Amino acid sequence: MTVVIADDIYWVGVNDHQTELFEELWPLPHGVSYNAYLILDEKTALIDTVKKSFSDEFLKSLQPLLTNGRKIDYLIINHIEPDHSGAIEFLTQRFPEMCIVGNEKTIGFLQGFYKVPNKTRVIKDKETLSLGRHTLEFFLTPMVHWPETMMTYEQTTQTLFSGDIFGGFGALKKGIFDDEVDMDLFIDETQRYFSNIIGKYCSMAQKAFVSLEGLPVKTIASTHGPIYRKDPKRIMDLYSGWSRYQTEKGVVIVYASMYENTEKWRKRSPKA
Repeated sequence: MTVVIADDIYWVGVNDHQTELFEELWPLPHGVSYNAYLILDEKTALIDTVKKSFSDEFLKSLQPLLTNGRKIDYLIINHIEPDHSGAIEFLTQRFPEMCIVGNEKTIGFLQGFYKVPNKTRVIKDKETLSLGRHTLEFFLTPMVHWPETMMTYEQTTQTLFSGDIFGGFGALKKGIFDDEVDMDLFIDETQRYFSNIIGKYCSMAQKAFVSLEGLPVKTIASTHGPIYRKDPKRIMDLYSGWSRYQTEKGVVIVYASMYENTEKWRKRSPKA
């Protein structure tokens, strides 16, 4: 499936309803999406890929856009964890002239993981890459949540491809945008995702926010969860607050009930 998210920019991701535990740890009662994006211009750029087991489905999403002999010129790797890079070998077999773009640590991981023969391009923080009408700018965000993580910003449409940050659990069943899906569900799933995936790296997340200060953002396109076009500020504010350990109003009572007496008392005293 392909969906237009901005001028000549398409969502080409997949939804995973098969995996029961994310990274064999966290339950996925509502599934999870692996979001990838294709930009069609004088040069064609693919931003991230998907989990290896979904390579065939991924290719079906790409094929309708790659017509009249169009090839993928650049593969941008924001994050090389296998749920986003798993289809790289699959793609390099079909697009041997494709240039793989990432920062120095990304390319090191790339060779260690896949040993692909394709040419590579190492970029630095705030370096740009012109595709024609679209220009990509790269922001290095190390340890959010791997050493090589980065974000890619498309200047013309003001679209931020943010990698794992601003992401959340949950498959995109009835739409891909924040104004199409059940945001009450996704905010809960995003908070659960943050606490398990990003929460350990809050200080590094805050550094990433500093690097984005003053950047006009119309759309946030993460590698997991919905794309924020209606209210990108909402997800940025939530992530900023969580990473600064802001608390919500209320009291948490943690208790054990070995013989169920405490549990019985709690049920009799709902305000306790």
